[in-house]
Amino acid sequence: MTGKVFLIGAGPGDVELLTLRAVRMIKEADAIVYDRLVSDEIMKLVPAESEKVFVGKTPNFHPVKQEEINQILVDLALQGKTVARLKGGDPLIFGRGSEEAAHLQSHGIEVQYAPGITAAQGAASSCGVPLTHRGLATGVRYVTGHRQADGDLDLDWKSLASDETTLVVYMGVANIGQIAMRLMAAGLNDSTPVMAVANATTPRETRMFSSLGRIANDSREAGLEAPVLFIIGKVVTVCNEWPADAFLEKAREDQDQYAEMVNHA
Repeated sequence: MTGKVFLIGAGPGDVELLTLRAVRMIKEADAIVYDRLVSDEIMKLVPAESEKVFVGKTPNFHPVKQEEINQILVDLALQGKTVARLKGGDPLIFGRGSEEAAHLQSHGIEVQYAPGITAAQGAASSCGVPLTHRGLATGVRYVTGHRQADGDLDLDWKSLASDETTLVVYMGVANIGQIAMRLMAAGLNDSTPVMAVANATTPRETRMFSSLGRIANDSREAGLEAPVLFIIGKVVTVCNEWPADAFLEKAREDQDQYAEMVNHA
């Protein structure tokens, strides 16, 4: 008898952000196929008798290819098992959940979803930064900062460079310099506030504040390691940690240096 597969969003790391539906599905599973970003606290919910299959990936290192993951899910389900596919964040937001579902359904395997708190929502609630705010941002957009096989970031930069929208960049730590340059070239001011959050909602969470013109250098100096989320837009200033005075002083220094360069030219 063919089993079924639960595609479960494990959220950004904090076990308390799991939905009740996700917890039920984890408890019902005979086998767990899980990613690197699924926290140890969440894995403690897995029944001791459940089979555990790790298929985690790191940037530029994918020991288990996506095609292999697809086949692992199919094989387990065809053994009659109930399979929990645990993914960080939400399986349908940069999680390739729809690709896995399509492969499973092509083999006649039932798929059910449990949505998860995506990293942007987790970071926003953890840091007190709203993704939309009256007078600051009328919308929010999620984009990926990484393309398959390190392909070109062929995004619609003109539409993304809006100071009325909050832009959230996933998987962008390696390309944040290129992303910032493209946004500024498309018209977004270099003084636009940016917050980088690593390991959002976990005890290892770290935050860094910068501006669009300085984020590449600042993130490099800070040594931020994935997973890192970038929130770009005026909403960042709502955070009670926003160092407004320091940024104003830095802006004055930059202006003075530029004026001096012009005078000596």
